[in-house]
This record gives sequence, C-alpha cells and structure tokens, in this order.
Amino acid sequence: MSEKHPHPPVTTLAALWRERRPSGPPLAHTIRDTYRDRWVRFHSLPESKRYPESEDEYAIALDRYNTVLDELFAGQDVFVVTGDWSDTPNGPAGHPTPREELHPGSVRWWTESDVDDPDPDFHTHHRLYADRRPWRRGCIDGLLRAVADEAVVDVFVTDTELRRIHLPYDGGADVVLTTAAERDLIRDRHAAWLSTHPSGL
Repeated sequence: MSEKHPHPPVTTLAALWRERRPSGPPLAHTIRDTYRDRWVRFHSLPESKRYPESEDEYAIALDRYNTVLDELFAGQDVFVVTGDWSDTPNGPAGHPTPREELHPGSVRWWTESDVDDPDPDFHTHHRLYADRRPWRRGCIDGLLRAVADEAVVDVFVTDTELRRIHLPYDGGADVVLTTAAERDLIRDRHAAWLSTHPSGL
C-alpha cells in the first residue's frame, strides 16, 4: 500500500486510476490493448465454448473465474467495477441490465463520454460504478454468472492499488498483471485454458 492511498475508498478511485493508469480510461474493452505486454486471456469452458448451457458448465466457468481471482486477490480488498451507458450523462441506462440488482451499493466514479459526433443523438456516455470489499471466493458469483450470459458487461475486479486487473467477459477473462514475467507464470499455470489462436484471443 502506498502512503498516499493507504486505504483508498471508491470516492478516490478516479484520481487513483489517473495516477496509476494514465495510459487510458478504465473501459474494459480498451484495457487489453493498452497493456498487451502484460495481458493474458483465459477461456471459461473447455474447447473455448462461449456460453454455458448447463449447471455443470456454469460451475466450470465460475471455478475458472474464481481460481484466477483467488490467485490475484486472496487476502486483499478489491474494487469491483460494473458499467452501463446512456445517451445523456445522467439519463437511464441505454439498455436494461441486472447491473444494479447484482451490484447494489456501488458508487458512480467515472463517466467516459464520446461526443465527437456533431449529432447529440449519437453521443454515448459510459458510466462506471464501484464498491470496495474483501475478496472472498464466490463473493461475486451472481455477477460472474450474468457476465457469462452476456447480461452484464464492462465488469472488472482490481486490487486497491490497481496493480492487477481481472476483466471477465462472456467466454473468459482478460487478466492484466504487473509484469510480463508474472503474466507468463499465471499463463503457464493454466495453459489448458488458453486459446489456440496465435493472438491469444
């Protein structure tokens, strides 16, 4: 823990992100490319199957998510982040999701607005919400299950110093580590969960 942020609350998360991750905004779909030198992707199901279709397959997906999350965050506090979007900064979500139900008490900490188009009807405002909690295996299983179904997107989990980031998606998880060497260790530990594609996707 740094002296500057010994116990950073959600209210300081935006400032902390700008300090620790100045290369880009905290949008899940951009983080992989921003930190590709320290990134690895794990697939959630055997043979890279995208969506679970049985309780056994949900169990496999949740086990893979939680196994990596445990390796990254056991014994630590984490920020759990979820997102939505709207065509106005403070309007209703542009697409209904169970985000609020699955992430109650979360605090809005970032709005990333795309207003390049001269027509306001094409403006998009991505809003991110977070809470801080002790990491416990299974503590976000409802959220992870929704992610596996693509019912909720723009989810990630990070330690309170933003050193490691776990970004689950429907089909797997992107993981950003502190160094390429650390990435290689966790990649090799779960080699059976990797894509066979040369890009790692």
